[in-house]
Amino acid sequence: MLACEGPVRARQLTLPEDVAPIYHGPMDYVPLGRTGVKVSRICLGCMSYGSSSWRPWVLDEEDSMPFFRRAVEAGINFFDTADMYSLGLSEEVTGKALQRYANRDEVVIATKVFFPVAKGPNMGGLSRKHIQQACEDSLRRLGVDCIDLYQIHRLDPETPIEEMVSALDWLVQQGKVRYLGASSMYAWQFAQCLATADRIGAARFVAMQNHYNLVYREEEREMLPLCEAEGVGVIPWSPLARGLLAGSRRSLQDLESTTRSGSDGFAQYLYKEPSDWEVAEAVAALAGERGVEPAQIALAWLLSRPGVTAPIVGATKLAHLEAALAAVEVELSEEEIEKLEAPYRPHRVLGH
Repeated sequence: MLACEGPVRARQLTLPEDVAPIYHGPMDYVPLGRTGVKVSRICLGCMSYGSSSWRPWVLDEEDSMPFFRRAVEAGINFFDTADMYSLGLSEEVTGKALQRYANRDEVVIATKVFFPVAKGPNMGGLSRKHIQQACEDSLRRLGVDCIDLYQIHRLDPETPIEEMVSALDWLVQQGKVRYLGASSMYAWQFAQCLATADRIGAARFVAMQNHYNLVYREEEREMLPLCEAEGVGVIPWSPLARGLLAGSRRSLQDLESTTRSGSDGFAQYLYKEPSDWEVAEAVAALAGERGVEPAQIALAWLLSRPGVTAPIVGATKLAHLEAALAAVEVELSEEEIEKLEAPYRPHRVLGH
């Protein structure tokens, strides 16, 4: 099991010659929603670490370790993975890395349940049976006694909300899970989940992991106000729009600039409108004016939004992680925010 005796950290990290650390801390920490637990303003997304045989852009275990090491040294204490990432290997890599570099008492480990990791009946969804089985598997792969934040990866239309909520509450009561979180769904569905937990006296969701960035802002209509009113922390996924806001692409149609952009069909589904590219251009223009990376501008905007706790940032290059870390130090003026938001056009609901 993951040790709690103290951090095993190498204080000096040797980065490649072309990557200079641009963030020197200290990291800011904020409460996760209306809880007492403190998390860093940047959450390291661990989908990028596991097995390249699952996705060609995913880093294998050995290549993943420098990212965890740098994250811990920079003050990141929030790490998000899921059982379906690399079919369980992401959890294993995350557990090993945090055991090597982090103090278990300091870090907040988040993982998810819903999507199947293996074929067969009862291997996915949010039934009581699958939730309990999946939690035990995640605990084993992560090498921990308790998961800090256990999230439903999506809402299961085939399982009654009461069954899902009571099964998750059982995990909390058993000491296997500390806090509960949810991911992309309609605001009315999330309201149902919260109300059901309140009605039956169960643990309620304290975090919402939703699709939110400068290119996709539909969450501002209902989900974000609901989360703010209910004291739910917001930890957006795809904060850089699958790399579109990172400045690596030459056009909306440029899908060969990175391994991920050329193989990520989901990104091509999410971001394809002309206005999406106009937003990316506005980000790049402001980044040029400020002399920083576009990713810093896009993340700084997200960090300035009411209710946002910590964007979940994935990185397969150390320079990308450095840019994300540096974003916490970037403050945008109201005029700059207006320039970034001006090109936005409404979208249909995407990401559920």
